[in-house]
Amino acid sequence: MNAQAHTQRNARPASALLRAALLTGLLSACAQLPGNFSGVQPGLSTGAQLRAAQGQPGRVWPNADGTQTLEYPQQPFGTRCMMITVDANDKVLSVLDGLSPPQRARIEMGMKPEQVSRILGRERSRVYFSNSNEDVWDWNIEPDQTGYPMRFNVHFQNGTVLRTSQSMVFPTRPFRD
Repeated sequence: MNAQAHTQRNARPASALLRAALLTGLLSACAQLPGNFSGVQPGLSTGAQLRAAQGQPGRVWPNADGTQTLEYPQQPFGTRCMMITVDANDKVLSVLDGLSPPQRARIEMGMKPEQVSRILGRERSRVYFSNSNEDVWDWNIEPDQTGYPMRFNVHFQNGTVLRTSQSMVFPTRPFRD
């Protein structure tokens, strides 16, 4: 076997290893991108690691038990709001999406706006309807089976939750062939 054939045959495994290492590096980098919380693990991650990867939270909510909830909202364009609770030692205790269906189901009649914000996070928008005397806050949420964008709405009247609703966001242009 000549030297050139030997070099070419050995170069193939090396290039495959290089591609695999590059792919592994890219995938691990994606886990650290802002907005990707898949690498945050309760009991293992710390608030400092979270802040290094995601930046400062939008709000920090102090809790009665001495823990804090760090709010990472994605409104007005995203469909999630990560609520991450850390203990007094800065250890991550829990990771919740405030806009998940179970969290949205926690909104009840009579709640105050701050209680709603602590569960769902920062809203996308607020609109006041003078005819019904309702202040309506909304959040983008995951699309339903139709694929159209959806909004979760909380209707306040006189400073408390009156009701909730969901609305579908239809395209502004008609469909084209």
